[in-house]
Parts: sequence; C-alpha cells; structure tokens
Amino acid sequence: MNFDLLINNLTNPALLFFLLGIAAASLKSDLEIPASSSKFISFYLLFSIGFKGGQELSHETLTAEVILSMLFGIGTAIFIPVYTFFILKRRLNVYDSGAIAAAYGSVSAVTFVTAVAYLEANQLQLKGHMVAIMALMESPAIIAALILMSIYKSGDDEGVKKRVAIKHSLTNGSVMLILGSLVIGYIASAEQAQGIKPFTNDLFKGFLAIFLLDMGIVSGRKIKSLISEGWFPILFAILIPLINGSAVAALSSLVTTDVGSRFVFAVLAASASYIAVPAAMKIAAPKANPGLFLPMTLAVTFPFNITFGMPIFYTIVSNYSII
Repeated sequence: MNFDLLINNLTNPALLFFLLGIAAASLKSDLEIPASSSKFISFYLLFSIGFKGGQELSHETLTAEVILSMLFGIGTAIFIPVYTFFILKRRLNVYDSGAIAAAYGSVSAVTFVTAVAYLEANQLQLKGHMVAIMALMESPAIIAALILMSIYKSGDDEGVKKRVAIKHSLTNGSVMLILGSLVIGYIASAEQAQGIKPFTNDLFKGFLAIFLLDMGIVSGRKIKSLISEGWFPILFAILIPLINGSAVAALSSLVTTDVGSRFVFAVLAASASYIAVPAAMKIAAPKANPGLFLPMTLAVTFPFNITFGMPIFYTIVSNYSII
C-alpha cells in the first residue's frame, strides 16, 4: 500500500473531526451536534451528491458498461448478505445473523459521500451512474436477509414481517432523496445548475466535516457496548469489509476500467448500513439486537473504512486489474 496515501488520508480534516468526536465521547464531553442539525446535514450531503451525479449522468450515454455496472452492483448487494449470513449463523441466532448480514450487504450513504470527497482529493471524477448504483444497492441486501431469516426461523415464529420491511426499504428517505436529486440534476440544464453551485459544491466539505464530527461522537458512545459482546463481532466488522472491498476492487475491472468507479464499487462493498437497515429491522425483525449490529457498523466498520480501507482499495484499483 502507498503509505504517503495513508498518511494523507489520516491528516484529512474530515477524518480528524471524526476522531475528535470519538475523543469527545470518550472523555464524556458535552460536545454534541443537535439531532435536527445532524439530520439536515445528512439530507444536504445526499442532495448534493445526488444532484451533482444527475448532472454528470446527463452527459453520459446508456452503454453496455453502465448496464453491466448496475447488474454488478445489485449482484454484489445480494451475494454479500447471503454468504455472510451463513458465517454469522454459526455463532449467532437467526435474527442477529440476518440483521448483520443485511447491514453489511447494504451500503452506507455517508461512507459513499466520504468516498466521493476522497476521489475529489485525488483529482478523480465521480461517474453519474455510480450514484444511481449506490441507491440501487441499498434494498436488495435487506430483502435477501429477510428471506433468509424467514427460511431459517424456528417453528411458528412470526418474528419477520417481510412485506412491511420491503416496502420500507424501497421508500427509505435516504434512497428517495438521492434518487430524486439524481433525477432533478439530470433534468436541470447546466445554466440552471450553476445557480445553486455554491450550495452544492462549495459548502460540501465543511458540512461533511461537521457531520463526521457527529458520527464520531455517536461511535464513541457505542464502543463499550460492542466490546462487551466479545471478539467475534469486532473481528467480523474489520475482516469482512476488508475482504469484500478488496475482492470487489479487483472484480470490478471485469465491468469497468474507470478507476474512480472501481474505487466506489470497492467502498460500497466494504461499507455497512447503519441508517436504512436498523430502521428496517426495527419493523421487520424486532428480535434482532440493535446493540450488536449498530455498534459493529458504526463504531468499527465505518472508522476502519475511512481510515485504512479507502487507501487500501484505492491502491488496488490503481495498480491491479483482472483484465
């Protein structure tokens, strides 16, 4: 791995704000981002990414590469929860296994946003269709995990409400916002987009830094509850994203040669949902323990990805290709 790249990532202001949040939580500081502000910032980040992706998409044509990339993304989102479910089921109950598998098969919009900022820092452009692929990858993992839980649940247990959860996963606010922004960005002309460019472009990195500060505070508060669960969840939360991201970083060369797109594919495969999946599981599988899968995704996988994962995946896509 390029250690200059790693050092550059470790000194990134956005990451340092995340670490500041963890430190504040560990020291029991009263530093806190109001919930309403945090929600607004997350909506802003998704809107900005979606709108800019739509603008980029308006300049692209629907090629075989784009179609294959979409199929590759959806296939990845289905395969990951299936294979991880059977690994998890050796140690955990069906509901916890399904919820964790769904989280790691689905994607993190915030990790995606951070990956976009990472691309820009390395002078690479995000392809518009990758925004659509990110949105398409959110629901299949949830549906696959719910089917697995339904198949392997014990006896007459009615703990899985598939229909409600599937509807929720498809109408999730983050998915609707980023897809809606993508469509609006696609429709808007370059002149119209220029009018809101200061909002969609210039403020992005500052809002991202504040949001990651908030994520750091939340992560720091959840670390203790995860440690009490033993070594297996922590090891899983580090190794599985690393395996998924590295494998997809290499395999993505089969569908695209664009380094930026391959990097985003790797980050999406390595990321874990801590917004859409917890909300869906609360409705669909209330027996799943959020005190297990939420700290895994937020307190371990997210920090690992933005600190070490992204430089590793970027090195792979920059230097290795199957074809």
